[in-house]
Formats: sequence, C-alpha cells, structure tokens
Amino acid sequence: MVNLLDNPSIAAQPTTLVEMLQRRAIQQPERLAFTFLADGETQESNLTYGELDRRARAIAAHLQTFAAAGERAVLLYPTGLDYVAAFYGCLYAGVIAAPAYPPDPTQLEKSLAGLHGVIRDAQARWVLTTTGVHALVHSQLAGGEERQPLQWLCTDPLPETPAESWRPPQVESASIALLQYTSGSTAAPKGVMLTHANVLHNQKLIQSACHHTEQSTWVTWLPLHHNLALMSAVVQPVYVGYLSVLMPPPAFLQRPLRWLRAISRYRGRGAAGPNFGFNLCIKEIPPEQRGELDLSSWEVAIIGGEPIQCDLLERFSAAFAPCGFRPETFVPGYGLAESVLMVSVGRKSERPKVKALDKAHLAAGRAVDAPPGQAEAIKVAGFELYDHDPTIAVVHPETRRRCQPGEIGEIWVAGGSVASGYWQKPDISQATFAARIADCAEGPFLRTGDLGFIADGHFFLTGRCKELIIISGRNHYPQDIELTVQTSHPALRPNSSAAFSIPSDGEERLVVAAELADDDPVPVPAAKSIVSAVQRAVAEQHGLRPTVVLLKPGTLPKTAIGKIQRLGARARYLAGTLEAWSSQ
Repeated sequence: MVNLLDNPSIAAQPTTLVEMLQRRAIQQPERLAFTFLADGETQESNLTYGELDRRARAIAAHLQTFAAAGERAVLLYPTGLDYVAAFYGCLYAGVIAAPAYPPDPTQLEKSLAGLHGVIRDAQARWVLTTTGVHALVHSQLAGGEERQPLQWLCTDPLPETPAESWRPPQVESASIALLQYTSGSTAAPKGVMLTHANVLHNQKLIQSACHHTEQSTWVTWLPLHHNLALMSAVVQPVYVGYLSVLMPPPAFLQRPLRWLRAISRYRGRGAAGPNFGFNLCIKEIPPEQRGELDLSSWEVAIIGGEPIQCDLLERFSAAFAPCGFRPETFVPGYGLAESVLMVSVGRKSERPKVKALDKAHLAAGRAVDAPPGQAEAIKVAGFELYDHDPTIAVVHPETRRRCQPGEIGEIWVAGGSVASGYWQKPDISQATFAARIADCAEGPFLRTGDLGFIADGHFFLTGRCKELIIISGRNHYPQDIELTVQTSHPALRPNSSAAFSIPSDGEERLVVAAELADDDPVPVPAAKSIVSAVQRAVAEQHGLRPTVVLLKPGTLPKTAIGKIQRLGARARYLAGTLEAWSSQ
C-alpha cells in the first residue's frame, strides 16, 4: 500500500479554491489553461489563467453587489468556457455553486422538472447561465407560487470592467464551496456539501495517483456539471497547471472520432470516460479512420462512472494498439459524489488488476478465484488500497462488523475528501456519513452502498446494494422506472414490478419484470400490447427501451413486508427461473 498524500513533488496546497486560482493567475498569467472545441474539432476559444481570473472577478463583483456570501447559485450552462468562468466566479464571490444538468431542448419539460428539484432543494436565489439558455428556460422558471423569486445573471455578455471592484470573499477551508448533486431521481435530489478542504484534498489525491504535471493535457467530452468532468477538467487543471481541452458531449456522441482525434492533436496525456464512451469508439471508428490517430501520448485513461466491463479493456486496447494505445494506459477509477470524485484508482503504468471469480461462490457472498478457463467466471476490476487517507473498509451491511478477506460486504470510506453530509437533510446524512464499525466503534465512515471485497492489496467491486441503474453514463433509479411501469397499462398489478440492469454485448441493458393482475394466461396479442405500452412509457419518461418480462401474480421476489427484492429478481432472471408469461 502507498500513501498518496506523502508526495514531495507536490507543492504545499492552497487552503481555498480562490487562493488556488489566484496563485496561478499571479505566477502564470499568460499560460493557456482551457481550450474549447465548439464542434469537437474547431478551436473556438481559449482562456489563460490571467483571463480566467479577470472573468471570475467580474462575475464575482456583480454577485457581491446583490448576493450575500453563502447564498446558492445554480449553474445552468452547456459545456464551454462560460461554465468555467461562472464556477470560479461563484467561488470568488463566496456564493455556493450548485451545478445542474443543462436543459435539453428536445425534452424541455422533463429536464426542467429535474432543474426545479435542484432549485428547490438548494433554496437557490440565483441562476447563472448564458443568454441562449436564459431565452430557452426563463419563462418556464419565472413563475409559480411555490417557487421563490429567482435572480438571473447571464455571464457571457458581462464586461470585465467590474473586476476592479471585486473584494476577496471571507471564506475558509471549512466553508462550503459547492453543492454537488447526486444524479438520478429528480423527485428527491441530494446536494453533497463539499468544502474547499474536501475538494483540495481530493485534488491532491488525483494528482498523486495520476502523476499529473504542468506538462499534462486533459481532453474531455463529458458534461461539466458531472463530478468526473468538473473535478478532472475544470478544477484539476488549475490545481496542477495543465491544459484542459473541452468539447460538447453531442460532438462526441455524433462522432466519437473527434475525442480521440483531439487527444492525438493536442498530445493529450489524460482523458476519462464511462464504459459506453470507450465502447462507442470501438463501434463507430473504423480501422481506416484509426490510421490517422497517434495515441502514444495517452498515459492515463480513467474508466469509471459505472461498473467496469473488464473485457472492454482488452477490446479497446487491441482495437487501438496500432494507434499507439497501450493496455497499461487504462486506469480503473472508483469514486462518488459524496467523496468529491476519487476514492481510488488502479495503479498507473501497470495493467489493470482483474480477478476472475467463481460465479457460484460469488452468489453466496464469497469471492473465490474461478478455475482457469471457466467460461462463466465473473471478472472484476481492482482499485488500490492506500495505507493512509482514504481508509477503505469492507463491512457487513447489517451487522456492521468488518468482513474477512474474500468476504463480500459494503464498501465504507473515510478521509479528508468525504463530505459532512447532504444539504438540509440531517437524518439521511447521519445514516450515510456517520457510520461506525460495530466491533471497534471505528469511524465515522461514509456508507457507499457498493459491495466488494479486499484481496491482494486491492479492493474489488462486485455489485451495488444501492441498486442504481447506470446505462450509457446516465443514472436511473429503479423506483422511478417502476412507478412509470405500473401506470402504463391496467393489466399490470400495482406495486409489483422490478427494474434492474444486466450486461449485454458490452453494455448495460434495462430489464423490467412486472406482475400481471390476473392469474389467467394472457393471449399473445394481449401480451404484446402490454409490453408495447410498458416500453413506450419507459422510453418517453426515461429515454430507455427495456426488455419486459410479464410474470404470474405473486411470483416477484419480495420481503416479508412486501418490499421488492430487485437483486433477487435480477438473479432469477439471469438464472432463467422467473415464472414468466411472456418476455419481449
């Protein structure tokens, strides 16, 4: 095990994010910090550290005229340099930033529902955005008796002249820097309270683990409101002093070649993405286009954000080996919003640590190596254990006793990156952030809701007791999907459906198992009608097309008090033991 924080190559860190940017602006005002590729190819705009400091001061000076320190401001931006300036502008004003998912013009009503939830939960009085987004959503957010009056600030046309009136905010390391909202359900958003100290602690972990230097270049297509992009492509560049190259997510999704081409063009040293991003590159970039790429500069390819598909590491490495990509470039990453971003990663410059587990033992809660050549072996990726901060413990989720090596339990995390709790949610915060191990009272720990085990100086994830569904990098809560399902057709039994995901062709696929209301067999035409109704409703509400399994009444696994056992339903589906009338 290593100590990431004991690294003499890293200079003494600043105490606040404001001080962090100010240092860069004073020491390297002309150094290029950010480049934005508007269409994924054309270099539209740049920011030096000096320019970013001036824009942040101008935004902060305006906020300080009308907003009190500690007020919350929702950041509503597409990917671009306006977002970067607004984020630091909030920090410079002592205003707590609450990054939000930018509205989707094609699904405006749905995206606004999620935005309303964030605004209400954060008790935000300010929305910072661009003139374009303001024109799209202002009228939709301006009224309503239940909503507090919102003040809008369009930062893209704001002149830099007010920068001279900026006053340094009265913030300390323990001050809240931002509310980082957990993605997924829009009904009950949770804002993680991250202090300046939390963020800077995590930045030091990231730099040390990835060996970032001022000569590094990071290239991302991920949306900047997401913690993976915010912390690696907006904060880490300023912390370390390297160039960050940004492109809009649609530019990548429409043509994945643009991401790898930018890495090649800018000699990118680091980039990150979820499984589906790397899968998309394999599928959409043919061999004749790969020939133009030079990926030999790529040293750190963080893969995370969803359960890692170990075979994908091999397939991507093989597909892009002719471009100079090396298998040891992949660095599996594990993290969560409640710990800023990073908890642990694989060891840089080494092939990812992968274990093949026996499927039967795994189902029984034990991690046992599969015999060589076992076709049904379950492969899991490992993350390094550190000897000091963060502390990783594997704990039985019910008895709260520490698990033995090889025994599967819940991953608990402690350290300087772990937040104090969720905004305005003391009860949930106490249950999630203040856990203690029963047999020694060690703690407090963050309960991650993830399952795993410890072996060979690493910890490995085997599942998620939180039951969160992650498809194409987006989080979906099963209870939201199940609510949609039960109201999609009158032939379905209320409160008797389970939503879960399964691996399929290198990606995660949604499955919905739903009980019928009647015992009588359903004719094929009627079954098709029910399945179509469910698929249509889920597609409209969640943007997913599920496989639908219609079950006999009373056959869905439930607890004694009637709670759906989603993991049990998933296990039975994979084993082929669900009593289904129909599956389509």
